[in-house]
Amino acid sequence: MSDQLVKIRGLKIEGRSDETWNPIINGVDLDLNKGEVLGLIGESGAGKSTMGLAAMGFTRDGCRISGGSVEFDGIDLVNAPAAVKRGLLGKRIAYVAQSAAASFNPAHKLIDQHTEAPTQHSVQSKAESEKDGIELYRRLRLPDPDNIGFRYPHQVSGGQLQRAMTAMAMSCRPDLIIFDEPTTALDVTTQIEVLASIRDIVEQFNTAAIYITHDLAVVAQMADKIKVLLKGDEVEEADTRTMLSAPKQEYTKSLWAVRSFQRPQKPAVNVGATPVVSVQNVTAAYGTVPVLFDVSFDIHAGRTVAVVGESGSGKSTTARCITGLLPPKQGHIEFDGQVLPLDYRQRDKNQLRQAQMIYQMADTALNPRKTIGELIGRPVQFYSGKTGAEKRKRVDELLEQIELEPTQYFNRLPSELSGGQKQRIGIARALAAEPKFIICDEVTSALDQLVAEGILKLLADLQDKLGLSYMFITHDLATVRAISDEVVVMKDGKVVEQGPKDQMFQPPHHPYTDLLLSSVPEMDPDWLTTLLKERGVDNIGDAAVDKMA
Repeated sequence: MSDQLVKIRGLKIEGRSDETWNPIINGVDLDLNKGEVLGLIGESGAGKSTMGLAAMGFTRDGCRISGGSVEFDGIDLVNAPAAVKRGLLGKRIAYVAQSAAASFNPAHKLIDQHTEAPTQHSVQSKAESEKDGIELYRRLRLPDPDNIGFRYPHQVSGGQLQRAMTAMAMSCRPDLIIFDEPTTALDVTTQIEVLASIRDIVEQFNTAAIYITHDLAVVAQMADKIKVLLKGDEVEEADTRTMLSAPKQEYTKSLWAVRSFQRPQKPAVNVGATPVVSVQNVTAAYGTVPVLFDVSFDIHAGRTVAVVGESGSGKSTTARCITGLLPPKQGHIEFDGQVLPLDYRQRDKNQLRQAQMIYQMADTALNPRKTIGELIGRPVQFYSGKTGAEKRKRVDELLEQIELEPTQYFNRLPSELSGGQKQRIGIARALAAEPKFIICDEVTSALDQLVAEGILKLLADLQDKLGLSYMFITHDLATVRAISDEVVVMKDGKVVEQGPKDQMFQPPHHPYTDLLLSSVPEMDPDWLTTLLKERGVDNIGDAAVDKMA
């Protein structure tokens, strides 16, 4: 029997825009054997996710397969009846989406959604599937695995939700899993555990996988071979070690050379200077559950404070307190030396304008029924009063600032954009208010490294020109090195360490900071295996994941 599982030949996919069909994938081939992992990389809009979905015989709304063939285990997925595809999807073919928050049904508990595929495909009974789900939650190191499945999607963090979706994809032990940026929302320590678990599943069950990512260090740990895409065309393909050590094409070499941008450390703030934002002894809770404990730090004019920590450490919750979305139980927030009302509904328009937020999940932050022009134009009109031609001119300026051509994007819907493009719209929408302070909540997490570097440079330029202050929430320590002036490290709702960037990246560190720094993936295929051994894990399995700190 052949080991070949997926065979794609001459695949062409088109997308519809204004009654015109435009090419997305231009005659690409793909081969994948059983138990093999293929890494798909390339910048935003390269066609990675479209190619991954096509391997399932699926295209998004507004797209069509216009040429070529897609075979899964000898089955023609392009022409297969719908009933045949339904029998495969969820059982033999699974998909882990980039945005877990947009993929779960908010009205149902996690465990109920987890058991749906195994029960519908008669793989397990509901009780058996629940038990297996809890075990997968444990292996993916979700907190309180026996009970977390009985929460609703909005009751867990973004990183926890991403892991729950990975467990759900694994529920039927499929032959093929499409991983579309599965660790995008995860902090570095959690990412290691999830990568180890995914690799374990693939090895144990001889599962084939297409791993879509813009993180080159991550794909180096996961993939047997790598395919590089650019604007719907294949650039090159090779086994992972060859691709990392000797890429042939200039474009691939440019991907390897990214993240050269790094802002120098700024001088210390003058003693007695009034911070733009001051978080003073903030304690907060969701209902009766405390989540922040006596959090304090300052953000001064024209400076960037990076707030780092694991998923659930309180980073985004602190941002919600600053914006007034979650009024603190104790403590207060000051803006330019003046105490702000704790609840955003008690703040005036100028107070609201001065502090804007760019959200982590662009898919859920943008109204899917509004065009890009409407999404950016609304805050322009609300805060500046501009209408008509003046508003359109300002929206065009903002689109140009985020490197999107106004004539091409003004009338598009969010569904017609890639994940990175949607995140850039979120940035433009925040800038539309002309704020003094912006909270950037994982703004580069959905972007490929080339685009992310451009966005970081853009944010730095805007800061220099406009005197903006940033609170940069991130789990990407490369981003911290690139753009921050000060660093605040959080764990379990508390600040465990803070100081200037240069000082924070030099030993001695707080033990938790040291754990974060040692968990940043490197461009070495053996890095994950070596790290696991250093942490006392000799093989990747159930017990191994439980050992990891």
